[in-house]
Amino acid sequence: MTSILTNSAAMAALSTLRSINDSMETTQGRVSSGLRVETAADNAAYWSIATTMKSDNKALSTVQDALGLGAAKTDTAYTGLDNAIDVISEIKAKLVAAREPGVDKTKIDKEITELKNQLVSTAQSASFSGENWLYNDTATPLGTKEMVGSFTRSSAGTVSVGVLEFDASTSVLIDTQDSANGQLTKAVAVAQPDGATAATTANATYHLILAAGGTAPTGSILIALTATTADDDIEGMISAVDAMLTSLTDAAATLGATNTRISMQDEFMADLMDVIDKGVGRLVDADMNEESTRLKALQTQQQLGIQSLSIANSNSENILSLFR
Repeated sequence: MTSILTNSAAMAALSTLRSINDSMETTQGRVSSGLRVETAADNAAYWSIATTMKSDNKALSTVQDALGLGAAKTDTAYTGLDNAIDVISEIKAKLVAAREPGVDKTKIDKEITELKNQLVSTAQSASFSGENWLYNDTATPLGTKEMVGSFTRSSAGTVSVGVLEFDASTSVLIDTQDSANGQLTKAVAVAQPDGATAATTANATYHLILAAGGTAPTGSILIALTATTADDDIEGMISAVDAMLTSLTDAAATLGATNTRISMQDEFMADLMDVIDKGVGRLVDADMNEESTRLKALQTQQQLGIQSLSIANSNSENILSLFR
């Protein structure tokens, strides 16, 4: 039946054209944004997962920044320790030279004094971002230092921040408030030869530096030379400096291991962020090859739909010819 009031063919063509236009709008949105899941309405589950993982990746990026800051602090402290070890080795060599009969001990003491000044300068300069792990002039002793090292999400959805730790009390060279907390200001007990009795030793304690404003350890002798310094005392000083050198070497080794751990963690964070980005991309990114092909097909369908609608509308015009 042909009716001038109801054009079923035009209605069907119009419905098809609307469906094609809707599909084109969706495809064009994917092509322009590069995403097949852009909002929760597209796919609530995938959108939720992707949003959470993108948020976690931002947290991981912040962890990377924190690791960079931690690496800078450990690098600074290690550089200071490494320099201090070289200087203390030089002091040890000067003391060994002072043990030789006939040398001018007062001249050697002047060299040792300058080397001590260099140690103080090194300790004071080894500061980064307001933190100094080699020099402490506060009433609070340096303790364990924490550096943000990881961000994790458990299977239950709870999140936590992991930290890397370094015991800075082992690396403090000079403590102006409490000499016992500084590797170079504290008293070091050694056994030295006792010239009064053959083949015997005597206990003695020495400290290398007396910090400005600080108090010398009780009963401890400052490592310094005079023209009358006894050979036994020099040997005791050598033993004390060697003990300090051993302690600082251990601290530098621990600090170096911590620095290596930070570097490894930083590389892992970078790889983890890349993997998460890839995983999120698999969930929400659009396949541009597929979308471009679909868009081309929809454009063709749209043209055919418009042509079909035009043909359906022309049927009403054909009825006029029956009345001529």
